[in-house]
Amino acid sequence: MNPEVLFLAHRIPYPPDKGDKIRSWRILKFLAEHYRVHLACFADDPRDLAHNEFLNSFCESVTVISLNPRAARLSSIKALLLGRPLSFQYFHDTRMSAAIRELRKKPLSAEIAFSSSMAPYIEKPVEGRKRIVDFCDADAEKWRGYAEESKGPMKLIYAREAKTLARKEIDIANWCDASFAISSEEAAIFNARSGMMKTVATFSNGVDGVYFDPHAIETSDTPQHDCVFTGAMDYRANVDGVLHFARHIWPAVRSARPDATFAIVGANPAPAIAALHGNDGVTVTGRVEDIRPWLAGAKIAVAPLRVARGVQNKVLEAMAMTKPVVASAEAMTGIAAPRDAALTAETDDAMAASILALLEDAPQCDRMGRAARHFILTHHQWDHALKPLEDKLTALGL
Repeated sequence: MNPEVLFLAHRIPYPPDKGDKIRSWRILKFLAEHYRVHLACFADDPRDLAHNEFLNSFCESVTVISLNPRAARLSSIKALLLGRPLSFQYFHDTRMSAAIRELRKKPLSAEIAFSSSMAPYIEKPVEGRKRIVDFCDADAEKWRGYAEESKGPMKLIYAREAKTLARKEIDIANWCDASFAISSEEAAIFNARSGMMKTVATFSNGVDGVYFDPHAIETSDTPQHDCVFTGAMDYRANVDGVLHFARHIWPAVRSARPDATFAIVGANPAPAIAALHGNDGVTVTGRVEDIRPWLAGAKIAVAPLRVARGVQNKVLEAMAMTKPVVASAEAMTGIAAPRDAALTAETDDAMAASILALLEDAPQCDRMGRAARHFILTHHQWDHALKPLEDKLTALGL
């Protein structure tokens, strides 16, 4: 009989419709193939509770606790008095603590936490039991980036979060038996910190090349646009990147091509994003059931992020769908794509020029799209991506 493990996630791993859930779902799926998994996670979208039965079909047990984002944000303020990271307090929940205490009474071989925010639930060790943490990103650096671009009280709050979270990330890496980041760049941030006694390893993200394949969808009704951006549109980095693109890059494209169109595809668009709809050839879709038709119908995928951590799934998925990608350097971090498969633009002018050049050269778009998919199928398939995790679990005797 396969050994039992506990898997903790700060957001329910299914459906895999946003960056962190894509990674946590693939980890869970891999674990369920080799172990009897007890899953404990939060659900911050009531619609996700409908997938509880599906998760129960291959997990030994499933504990899903509803999380009200507004209430969690208010609760996180307590962290200012407790000296804790705001993000840790956000995911601190007495119901989850009680559930995990019961789960930890089981004869588990290992406890695996996805994200630093879930690591405190397994900080107290159990003799003979391995603890593994997938940091995914060096989250403290995200807050540091927010602090650098903010003013007033928020600048101080973000700077505090960066400092307190970095300190906790070091502690976690030192007490767990193994830890991972999503890219060598993210791992290097952890490993360069003063006080690190252990090394954070790496395993990257993959893409389902069968699902993200332009030939796998019906193309007769695909929406047609020149450029597309995909991602959760209430996520700060996405909102910032798209607004900057709309204000400082898209006008240059429209000046040269007045009929150019741009689709912003993703759930929960922030008010500033929603306000772009219908102006200057921009379409804001809100939540869609399937992003593949939007990728398939676009000529170019753009990723103009100015603050980005880890590996951008939006870039990997667009490349898998044979789309040429024009991205900022930040959005291409951790993706070592050759220039014939994706273009990195260092400035706003360079991004606008790259987009216009591709729109004028359909054969080049075609060539780049094919090269992009070849790169993904060669370097970013999930079996290959998860091999370092598999090897570490084996080395730990699991």
